[in-house]
Parts: sequence; structure tokens; C-alpha cells
Amino acid sequence: MAASSVAAGILVSRIFGFAREIVFAHHFGNGAFADAWRAALRIPNVLQNLLGEGTLSASFIPVYVRLLEEGREEEAGRAAGAVLGLLAATAGGLAVLGALAAPWLAAVIATGFAGDERADILVSLLRLLFPMAGVLVISAWALGILNSHRRFFVSYVAPALWNLAMIVAVIVAAGRGILGAQLVFAMAWGALAGGVLQLAFQLPFLFRFLKHVVPAISTRITGVREIVTNFVPVVAARGAVNLSALVETNLASHLAAGAVGILGYAQVLYLLPISLFGLSVAAAELPELSRDRAAGAKAVRDRTQRAVATVLFWLIPVTAGYLVFHEDVMAIYRTGGAFGADDARAAGVVLAAYAIGLPASGTSRVLASAFYALGDTRTPARIAYARIAVSVAVGIALMFPLDRLAVGALGLGAAGLAAGASCGAWLELALLRRNLARRLSGLSLGGSRIGRCVLAALVATAVGLIPGVLFPALPPLPAAVASILPVALAYLGLAHALGLSPAGLRRLYGRGRRR
Repeated sequence: MAASSVAAGILVSRIFGFAREIVFAHHFGNGAFADAWRAALRIPNVLQNLLGEGTLSASFIPVYVRLLEEGREEEAGRAAGAVLGLLAATAGGLAVLGALAAPWLAAVIATGFAGDERADILVSLLRLLFPMAGVLVISAWALGILNSHRRFFVSYVAPALWNLAMIVAVIVAAGRGILGAQLVFAMAWGALAGGVLQLAFQLPFLFRFLKHVVPAISTRITGVREIVTNFVPVVAARGAVNLSALVETNLASHLAAGAVGILGYAQVLYLLPISLFGLSVAAAELPELSRDRAAGAKAVRDRTQRAVATVLFWLIPVTAGYLVFHEDVMAIYRTGGAFGADDARAAGVVLAAYAIGLPASGTSRVLASAFYALGDTRTPARIAYARIAVSVAVGIALMFPLDRLAVGALGLGAAGLAAGASCGAWLELALLRRNLARRLSGLSLGGSRIGRCVLAALVATAVGLIPGVLFPALPPLPAAVASILPVALAYLGLAHALGLSPAGLRRLYGRGRRR
């Protein structure tokens, strides 16, 4: 039920995210403005990711939940207040420094932009997006409190307002005849306003849990030192992931024009199933795994195995669908605006390369949560750096040879970077599984069940090929729906017949029959 609430909230916010991407693609396509915007979002996102949701949840929630379970509500509130004070001071200071250092950061992170208009646009965007990231870090603190009290939907639906603010900003500005760089800046102002709205939306739901919360800057309060101790290795792990993202952006800036933009379009669709099925399950299970820790390793192992089974049930068919229908999926961006057929083909190839690592990335989210629940934040951090090393090495080896292949005017070097990310994802999963199995004896990630999921996904994908044969002249978006919808329906039906459906889905089927 908790995972469903997280997934529902993420789904709503992602729908608005898709709407934002469609509006962006319509107005900017895949030119200089798209490259500058994608690079600009990456850099302040480092601040958000290092101090925000994933990092804070891993270090803060287990300690906060334990204090609540022990009936020490006042101490839990005081710890939450100290974390808020420390976060606000750190995020605020870094946001100001980031905005001031924008020219230097732009020169270091996107060296391939030097000497063209993208560099100037990037600097101006960073000065708006760093304050936005600071606000979103505080929003992540609110998410941690709400999740600990099993209030999942609110915190995960709140980013819909962030997306909505950008959509409104672009539509209003374009309606007034604003174009080009000024339109991109309007979107950045919308992002800043959206960050404030995202935080404000959570406050009314948060107030009931703030009885003992008093902001403070101190590590002497009960639980805070443990939170900070756990926080450091998680930051190291997230730092590795963010370093990889920044290196990826820098490398892409040296490829053919449009590579940074193409990566961004593909990543939106790549991250959707990870968020819906990997992140939602991992986020919902972290508080419960933290509670199970008191019951022993067997309870943690059993919950971890159930969570992995749920994640793979959904990610395996998505992987098959992305590999076969990657260009069709990209039709979502084709609205008759600046994003054309060649853009969709090139972005589709990048998406297919990312898709290879989808099951590994989603499963790793759950295994990392199990480590965090067990009080071990260092092992996932060490493994994250191994993942990054492999991702970057493989990406560099593939990007330049693939960039000599082109779809229209767009090189395919970005697909090499995506393939490197997929290789790194599988290495991370293998290392996490091996290390977790030492802590949780008898840990299994699915065995024959995975094989049956793969079989169901392959059959369903074959079903999805039929409409394309029967109706080859359909426009892009109807053709995508005609292919993807049968895949989803065929997989759900066949998986249910094979006894693979998660418990929640089985209950849904049961209610449908009774009606």
C-alpha cells in the first residue's frame, strides 16, 4: 500500500514532468538552448542530490523512526529540528556560492561549450537554478518527516507543482512573444517559483508532526551525531553518482551539437520506470525495513526479496519495450514543433542503450535501502564509486566511435555514454547483492521467477509488433499507443496467468472479478 502511494504520487508528478518536456521540446527542440538547459539543470542538481531526498532519507529516516518506535517523540522532534537547521545553513550557503561561482562552474562542467552562445546562457541559468536547488533541499527534509509517519503521497506528488510552474512560465512567456534565450530564462524563473510551491504544498500536512521540532544548528542533540555519521558516506556515494552525471555532461558537450539535449530527452523516459517502480518501492520500504531491523535479519531479508520481486515484475517488460519500441516511445515529444523525426530516432537509440541497465538500477535502489536500514551506509558508497569508474571508462571508449554514426545531423555518441551507464549499473547490482548476501543469509533475487517474467515480457513485446505490421502508415503518436498498449495488456494478462503478479495487483484483480 505504501509503495502504491509513492508510485501514485510519482506518477502524477511525472505526468506533469512529461507535459513540461513536451512543452520544452515543442519550443526548443534539440538545439543550443536544449543543450544549455540540460547542462544547467545538472549542476545545481548536485546540491539537491547531495543534501536532498536520497541522502537525507538514508541517514535521517532510520534514526528518526527508531526514536519514534521507542516512544521518544520529543527527542525525535529535536533531532529533526537540528537536521533542518544544519540543512538550511548548508544548502543556503552552497546555493549562494554556486550562484556567485556560476561562470567558473560553467567553464569547468561544460568545457565543450566554450566560445559559443551556450556558455553565456548556461551561466545565466545557473544563477537562477542554484537558489531553486536550495529550496528543494528543504523540501526533501519535509519528505523525510512525512515518509517516516507513513504519509507518502503528499511528498511525492508535490513536485508536480514544480513542473507545472515551468509549464505555465513558458506558455505565458511564449504567448507574449518572448522567444529564444529569454524564453529559457522564463522557464528558469518558473523552476525557482515551482521549488517554493513544492515546499509550501507540504507544509499543511507537516504541521501535525512538528510539535517538538525546533530548528537548531547543533550535533549534540540525541540522534543527530548518528545521523551526521551516516550522512557522510551516503554523501560520498551520491557524490560519486553526481560526479558521473557531471562527467557525462562534460563529455557530451564535446560531441556533435545536440548531444547534451538528446541525453536529457532520453533520461526523462529512462528515469520514469526507475522512479515509479524502483524508487517508489525503495522509499516505501526504507521505514519498514528500519522497523524490521529489530525483528532480525530474516525479517529484513524477506521484505527485501518481496520488494525486489515487485520492482523486477514491472521493470523487465519496460526494458523489453524500450529496446524494441524506443523510437515509438519518443513520439511523445513530437507535437509538430521543433522536435523532429531525426531527434526522435537519435534519442530513441540513446534510450535503448540506457534501457539495458534498467532492471539493475531499479533493483539496486532496493538493496541500498536494505543496507541503510541495517545501519550500513558505507558499503553502498564504496560500490557507487566502482560503478562510476566502469560507467565513465566504457562511455569514453564508445562515445567517439559512435559519434561518427549519425541520424540526420545528430551524432550517436550519447548512446555510448548511456551504454557505459548501463554497464556500471549491472556491476553495482552484482556487488551490492554479493555484499548483502553476507549479511542476509539465503538472500535470493528471484531465480526462476525472473525467467518467467522475461518470457511473459518477450511474448507481450511480440504482440506489440502486430499493429505496426497491420497499420504501417499511422502517425507517430497513434502508432506508439497502438504498439505499447497491447504490450502492457498482454504482459499483465500473461504474468497473472503465470502467478507472477504482486500481491497488490492480485487483490485488484480479485476485486474486479467480484464486481
